Amino acid sequence: MFRDEAIKIIDKALKQADDSTYQIKLIHGYNRGTSLKDMIIDEYKYHPKVLRIQPGDNLGTTILVLREL
Repeated sequence: MFRDEAIKIIDKALKQADDSTYQIKLIHGYNRGTSLKDMIIDEYKYHPKVLRIQPGDNLGTTILVLREL
């Protein structure tokens, strides 16, 4: 997946997220996924819906936390 495609998909998920959505888990892969991981952090660290960005369960995932539980 390319950067522009990923941004479109993530933006759509954020737009569809309502008040009950706690987090969005993004699977970007590990071997070649670090460029997507870096893009996610750079593009969404100041997004108004994103409370924080945290690593997932493994190196190939990143979680956008939208609200506290």
